[in-house]
Amino acid sequence: MAMAGCLLGMAWQAAHADTVPVAVAANFAAPMQKIAAAFEADTGHKAELSLGATGKFYAQITHGAPFQVLLSADDTTPARLEREGKAVANTRFSYAIGSLVLWSAQPGYVDAQGAVLKTGDFRHLAVANPRTAPYGMAAMQVMDKLGVSAALRPRLVQGENIAQTFQFVSSGNAALGFVALSQVMVDGKISQGSAWQVPAHLHAPIRQDAVLLQPGQGKPGALALLQYLRSDKARAIIQTYGYSL
Repeated sequence: MAMAGCLLGMAWQAAHADTVPVAVAANFAAPMQKIAAAFEADTGHKAELSLGATGKFYAQITHGAPFQVLLSADDTTPARLEREGKAVANTRFSYAIGSLVLWSAQPGYVDAQGAVLKTGDFRHLAVANPRTAPYGMAAMQVMDKLGVSAALRPRLVQGENIAQTFQFVSSGNAALGFVALSQVMVDGKISQGSAWQVPAHLHAPIRQDAVLLQPGQGKPGALALLQYLRSDKARAIIQTYGYSL
């Protein structure tokens, strides 16, 4: 009887498990993939992840894309969607605060103070598109604060999102670039190359908000995912990638 009850419980869970389409800011790809695996194992619901730039997700959502949850790279896009009736009121919360790094795949190339921005003879500096990617906007703010924007503008190469920006640098097409700390951190340490962790006072806080979108209203899987993001297990994963909470 106990075995039969267990099998019935598993069958009920499978029958009621949801697939949740989730729009995920590119900087949060690695932690969210781990969280999604744990979420499925713990709840039976599956998070179907789409990765990209927050600004592009905004355009897709306003044109009817069926995402149920948005994990944004900023806090302004979810608030805007809420005001426009595309997101469910009172479901928005900050799931992480991001950190920006100046990174090179070459060990020893980027110094611990970021002076290479003024002294380096590099040809290309990669940044994410500041119009669609909050990490790109933060990078431009840093260069403005340091007074190097005019000098560096001819050397900038723009990635469509922070994932493409990272690819420019990791492939060597750009000697260095501004990327998310989460992209180069493993188990609390920068795993490769050389980096300058940009002090938080040099740019506006990269507060990343999650929100339930209208297609997810009343969907158990979407609601469960938002709750799971606040769990101790998810928060521990998030912190190992260099985010603060």
